[in-house]
Amino acid sequence: MIDKPLVTRYEGNPILTKHDIPYSVETVHNAGATKYNGQYILLFRSHLRNGRSIIGIARSDDGYKFQVDPKPFMVPSSETEFAVHEEYGVEDPRICSIAGEHYISYSAYSRFGVRIGLAKTRDFRTVERVSLISQADMRNVVIFPDTFNGRYARLDRPHSEINPWCIWLSWSPDLIHWGASVPVIRPVPYHWDEMKIGPGATPIKTAQGWLNIYHGVYPTMDGAVYRLGVALHDLADPAKVLGVADEWILAPEDQWELTGYVHNVVFTCGAIAEDDGTVKIYWGGADSVMCVGVASIDDLVELCLKKARPSLL
Repeated sequence: MIDKPLVTRYEGNPILTKHDIPYSVETVHNAGATKYNGQYILLFRSHLRNGRSIIGIARSDDGYKFQVDPKPFMVPSSETEFAVHEEYGVEDPRICSIAGEHYISYSAYSRFGVRIGLAKTRDFRTVERVSLISQADMRNVVIFPDTFNGRYARLDRPHSEINPWCIWLSWSPDLIHWGASVPVIRPVPYHWDEMKIGPGATPIKTAQGWLNIYHGVYPTMDGAVYRLGVALHDLADPAKVLGVADEWILAPEDQWELTGYVHNVVFTCGAIAEDDGTVKIYWGGADSVMCVGVASIDDLVELCLKKARPSLL
């Protein structure tokens, strides 16, 4: 018996390519996702021909067919505080909506390394930078869309060769100052995510806990393979992990995931929970195109709880 895939790929994938963009780019990938005024919003990363990245915006009524705005949403800043840390590009946005504000965490690249920037918007027409919220080197910061006893929480992934590329949880009183950080999920030796892991989509609140869709990387003789997995965090204390699924939920299979700017990659920065109990997961294929698929939230939660790997923490 063949198991049914946990994520059903949209038959119209890829949903965005560089040919859909009304300005010159070489890639479309790694998009943060949310809903705003009944529309689906993607904030996607694109490489320019010089190799550096900008962030564009696309809108959809159904979550599948997107129209891209005529101009990029974010480009490297000219403001003094941010410009020096964004000179090499802005990348991989995640969107967290809290109390009418839509916060965007993104990677800011420069000669000093990669830091996390925080921006916000109310209308997805204009954007305001708030602060740089990490030191170098930090990537893949995802903020929980809720507060916990008055504090904000985030998942992040500092670079470290001593405790390689773990997912940490950090706390903040104001979204700007972060600390009290603890590692919560580690890669597993000789496992699909043994090389490194990092948070992906903004966590989704379920009755059983916070669903965390993350990426894991495995080294092969032909290079690294990026896949997606899931973990479940406690509703009241997201630093407590209830289960990490032993199996991946999505791996490179289609031709635009197997070959491209970086081959053998599926990488998510955004997912949208629907009222019918499903979730639309958006992912970049081979760092070149955008794709979407649908999964049952209950199935993903069950995978975390019933097919969990032993905790190594």
